[in-house]
Amino acid sequence: MRKLNFILGILLTVSSTIVAQNTFTLSSTTLGGEATINEEFDGFGCTGKNQSPQLSWANAPEGTKSFAVTMYDPDAPTGSGWWHWVVFDIPSNINELIAGAGNTKLSLAPKDAIQSITDYGSNGYGGPCPPEGHGLHQYIITVHALKTDTLELNENTNPAVVGYYLWNNTLAKASIVAYYKRDKK
Repeated sequence: MRKLNFILGILLTVSSTIVAQNTFTLSSTTLGGEATINEEFDGFGCTGKNQSPQLSWANAPEGTKSFAVTMYDPDAPTGSGWWHWVVFDIPSNINELIAGAGNTKLSLAPKDAIQSITDYGSNGYGGPCPPEGHGLHQYIITVHALKTDTLELNENTNPAVVGYYLWNNTLAKASIVAYYKRDKK
């Protein structure tokens, strides 16, 4: 009986590890737990490099036809948060956005991906720029595995409308969170 329990314990551990390793995940080689001057916005009083982080994802669920990536700050003092990046219609054979892909002038994003407007009022990535002395803000970067090839939206679609379409088409999502603050000068 002891031997059987031991074998069952090993099988349960191995199967749990395999299942955990096959979950939809998002990671970055350039962004850790805190954003830096590299990701910080260049404008609104901020003087960062405004470089979108490298992102990669793995283990998308079966039936995924495209991806979307969003970056959102729920701590912005607006009453509705702040959308920093909205990218959608990323083909299903893509599993990475390279660093800087959020700069629409560089054309580093996948060919058919659409980078719509952010709450800054421009297309592409707009990095963290919390008010001075407002404390730490969290920046939630999420990849959405979608059940549709295209959201049938364009680069002028506002983040709330994109969010509605994402909500209706998301099979799974994975997120990473980074924090950032600006001290009073």
